[in-house]
Formats: sequence, structure tokens, C-alpha cells
Amino acid sequence: MANKLFLLTALIWVSISSIAKAQTITAKVVDKKTNEPIPFATVQQSENQGVITNEEGIFSITLDQATKTIDSIYISSMGYEKIAVFTQPPIDSIVYMQPKAIELKSVFISNKNLEVDEIIDRVQERLPQNYHLDMTQKRLFFRQSEFNTLNKLDVEFKKSTITELNKKFIDSVTTLIPKKSEYYTETLCDFYGGPEKRKINIIKAAELYDKNNTGSMEALSDRLEKIFKDNVKPDSYLKIKSGIFGTKVQVDSILENSEEASAAKDEIKDKKKEENHFLKYRKSAIEGLFKNMFFREDATLNVIQKPGRYEFKLVDYTYMDDSSVYIINFSPKRKEDFSGTLYVNTEDFAVMRIEYKNVKLLRNFRLLGLSYKENLYAGKTIYSKGTDHKYTVKYLEKTKGNLFGVDRPLKVIEKNKHVKGKRKQNELSLNIDAAMGNIAKYEIVVFDTSSLSEATFKNSKENKTIKPEYLSRYNPDFWKGYNIIEPNAAIRQFTVIETE
Repeated sequence: MANKLFLLTALIWVSISSIAKAQTITAKVVDKKTNEPIPFATVQQSENQGVITNEEGIFSITLDQATKTIDSIYISSMGYEKIAVFTQPPIDSIVYMQPKAIELKSVFISNKNLEVDEIIDRVQERLPQNYHLDMTQKRLFFRQSEFNTLNKLDVEFKKSTITELNKKFIDSVTTLIPKKSEYYTETLCDFYGGPEKRKINIIKAAELYDKNNTGSMEALSDRLEKIFKDNVKPDSYLKIKSGIFGTKVQVDSILENSEEASAAKDEIKDKKKEENHFLKYRKSAIEGLFKNMFFREDATLNVIQKPGRYEFKLVDYTYMDDSSVYIINFSPKRKEDFSGTLYVNTEDFAVMRIEYKNVKLLRNFRLLGLSYKENLYAGKTIYSKGTDHKYTVKYLEKTKGNLFGVDRPLKVIEKNKHVKGKRKQNELSLNIDAAMGNIAKYEIVVFDTSSLSEATFKNSKENKTIKPEYLSRYNPDFWKGYNIIEPNAAIRQFTVIETE
């Protein structure tokens, strides 16, 4: 009894201590003069740790045992006076920042009246000194938001020799396909590596979407599989023709009746999904974002790598992280794809912030009833200087959009060379006119960056079996105790309408 009482007392003490050790501060940062929110402001709890406000100026930061001695956090943003906020309650839910006046005299003394092309030349020259090109370890939070819209779907039924694949069934298929869908993924992880090799260790993750959409598609898939099982002969193959093109698809596996074979196939599928799917695609997405930094030689945004193709204009000065910076606009001279703004440190010529947006379609393909357009490629990246005087990503945002269309006939023909008579057994003939759009938004906030040795990289592990937790609505408690970038209003308001 005494042991049980001691254990209970210890558990209560640990719980109380944990609550005392962690403190979460949430506030909105606004301009003192205009009352407008200040997005992407830096909120620091120590020299190398902190968070960033979201697009609505909101932040949450957790102070734990490691930072319990901190009595203030510091907030800074481009063009504003840096401020200190006391961490002891009560803490205001709104924090005001005062715009900072520009002392042009000191700026001109430091830059020695350089022409804008000379500034860009120095930016190029100092890329190796200013940015990490070696291996690092980063603690980061990654949010991916996907928005799909079905703008048009007209399916004209022409012919079917399979009774169940009739016009009524085809019409029911079109009603099952969702017209709009949203999908959010949030991941807190450690990211190890450099330009050539990378690993990821996921700490916690969540998926926020409507399972009803995927459920309806799975039901449709099961129904189609049953129709094929009931009507397609063994050893048949399907010839799928769209216009002048055709391809063969073997369907023996669809008709496989062996329960053992089916179970084995499902086991392999589930194992692959469990061990590889989530980690693989999270790592691939983060890799792609870091590999495409503007200072990489093969970057899509080539404004610094190929400056001769752009027009630069020095338009103003401001302050970032207590450093004076040039504000330089860029636009394409001829056929390049982007326009935007560079914020360049006047002392070491590092690009501390870059904003960009495409000025034309990046891809525009149309052939034989198929069309594809990459119509949106925009974003911003903010860098901060570490104790080693090199700049690393503090916040990264990228938005990509595309449009896809199809307007062409479609035939699905069952053929079998092992039966008597005609090789063609069944046929489904349709005409499809569809148009859909996709927008993908990526956000990364980096909380800490440190150099990484080859030995540490080799010893680092990837937790391949981790699964994200499914959420049908936004849960503000899911990330309690962790530092993330706060969700915007669309995510906070996302709720799945439950169906019976």
C-alpha cells in the first residue's frame, strides 16, 4: 500500500512539474500605426531558437525546461523596431510593433553608392561564404496544403456490351467524384544531410482531410472490380484506346480467386504503404524545396545564377535583424519566367529575403485533346545568420498551381485469344470532357540549424514505420507543447461533415 501511495504521489508530482516546466505563449503581432497584422515576423527565445508568425501575424511559442530561465522573447520584422515581450503572465494577446525609420546616411556610407549591377555581382561572388553548402541538421516543421477543384466533367455514354456498365452507372460515377477537396499534412521532424544525401526523422505528424471523398472512390473501385470479375474471362486482356493511342492491360490478377494470393498481395501492399509511403513523400517534398534554393546552380528561380537575363532596380532601403538592406526589384529582360524582390544585406551582400512570382505560364502543353498548364509558381524565403556567420533558411513558402484538361474519346476493349470465335469479347465506349485544377502550398519553418559530421549522418536513423494521425477537424491541442507555425483561418475552420 505504501509503495502504491508513493508511486501515485510521484506520478502527480511529475505531472505538476511537467505543467510548470512548459509554458505556451500565443499572440498576434500588428503594426502600431495601421493595426494590420505583421506576417513572418521572427519570434526568438534564444539566439538559435524561435518561431515565426503566420500570414495572419499569429504565433505560438512553447518555453520548456531548457528555456525556463528566459524572462523575455524578442520579436523582429523587416522595417520594424525590435521589441522584447516579457514571458511572465499576464501576456497581451496583441503585440504592437513600431515601424523603424531608415537612416539613409549610414546606409550610404556602408554601400559606397554602388550601382545595382555591382551589388548583384557581389551577391554572386559571396554565395559560397554566405550560405551553407555542406551537410546540416535542421529541426523543422513542414506543412503541405493541397486544393483540388473539378471545374468540368462531362461524360458522354456511347456503347457498352457489359450490362452493368450502362449509362446509369457512368452517371453515378460522375456524382461520386468530389468537385472540391482539401488536404493538409503537418510534420515535425529532424532533417539531416546536404546536396547529395539526406535523411529524415519524423517526430510527429498529422493529416487533415475528408475521408468521405476517398471512401466514395474506394467504393467505386470495389464496384468496378466486381463488374470485371463477373464479366471478364480468364486470360483476357484489356485494350484501352483514346483517340489513335492504345495500350494493353493484363487482367488475370483481377480474376485471381486464390485467397492466399490475395492476402499476400494485400500484405505486401500494406507493408509498403506503412514503411515507405508517408516518410518517402515527406522527405521527397522537403528535399525538393531545399535543393531548389536560388543559390543552387540548377535552381528554377535563376535570378542570381543568370543575372544577365533580368533587369534590376534599387528601389529603397530597410532593416532586417538589425541590418540595413537594399530593396531590389527584378523582372525578366526577355523570356525568363519570374519577377520579384531581393532584400540584400548592405555589409556582406547576402540575400536575406527573396519574394518571387511567375510572369507567364511555365508549361503549356496541348495535344490531341490533352492539355496541361503550370500557371502558378510563387513564394518567398527568409534567411537568418547563424553563429558561424552563414545564412540558413528560417522560413520558406512556395505555391504551385496547374490546370489539366482532357477532351477525347475513350474505349475499353476486352480481348481474348484463347476462346473460339472473335477475339473481341466486350467493349465500353465513352467521350470524356474534363477540366481540373490543383494548387499546392508548401511551408517550412526551421527552428534550429547546426553543422553535421559524416559520422553523425551515418548514425542517424529514419523511423520508417511512423504514421500520421488522421484528423477530421482542426485540433488546437494536437501540437500543444511543440513549436510550429500557427495554422491560418482556413485550416482552423476545416471540419468534415460527418455522414451516416
